[in-house]
Amino acid sequence: MEALREVEAELTVYVHPSNAADVPRAVSRQLSGLLFSYEERFDGVLLAHEAQLVDEDNKENATKEEDKKEAKIEEDKKEAKIEEDKKEAKIEEDKKEAKIEEETEAKSKKKPKILKAKILNGLVPFFGVRVYANLLLFSPQPGMLLEGKVEMLGKESIHAVVLGVFSVAIMSDDIHEKFRFKRKSHGGRFLSRLDREHFIKRGTMIRFSVKSVDTEMNCHITGSLIPPHTGSMRWLSVHDAEYASEISRKSMDTSIKSEQNEQEHRILKNEDSMVKSERPHKSRKRSADNR
Repeated sequence: MEALREVEAELTVYVHPSNAADVPRAVSRQLSGLLFSYEERFDGVLLAHEAQLVDEDNKENATKEEDKKEAKIEEDKKEAKIEEDKKEAKIEEDKKEAKIEEETEAKSKKKPKILKAKILNGLVPFFGVRVYANLLLFSPQPGMLLEGKVEMLGKESIHAVVLGVFSVAIMSDDIHEKFRFKRKSHGGRFLSRLDREHFIKRGTMIRFSVKSVDTEMNCHITGSLIPPHTGSMRWLSVHDAEYASEISRKSMDTSIKSEQNEQEHRILKNEDSMVKSERPHKSRKRSADNR
């Protein structure tokens, strides 16, 4: 689906000190609290996450060698300047001794400043944890083509659900004029004037265009059936060449992935069998002497 996207993010998750004993679990719980809610920072609704804590120790070990080289260069420079610094230090000491008396007299005249402070109530010392996260987001944008299941319809509107969670409303002004509503005992249907096989009823999977998205209502979508390549997915898969080619391309990709997974599983199985065959086996036959 066009509105689904995977992103990699580097986050800082703030954890309460009481959860310091199990930081990964606390981080996962914090991210899970954002599931199925629109987050402006992600520009979408978080559907799934996989987080990994950043290992600061490995970073430090990787940079230690570079730091040693730089430290060696700095030491050489410092040794070259030691003699010059000694000379300058001697001159500075003479000047400081001359000013000590003046500074002591000035300090005795000045009054000490009194600093006032107070403890603020309600502050909790959370600590930040850096995290690398793979996020699956639902981020619909106007003009995208999405797919949903019709849950309810009437003469004035069609209401559907995307991914079983996000609501869609298609009002009568956004339903193509080729569709006419016919009321029946089971709730009615929209029937195409051009092809009676093209109809939309409760339970039909439809393809629609996104007209607008209300992020304040957790990505409530206003859709349209006026643009081309929209309508009943079952009818489009047969009569719409572009949609049919898209379906065949997706099915081909999934079949290739399944074949790759089967091949990898077959290779692993063969490797396991080879390892088992190499292990020494004890003979079950008894020798003639032991009989």
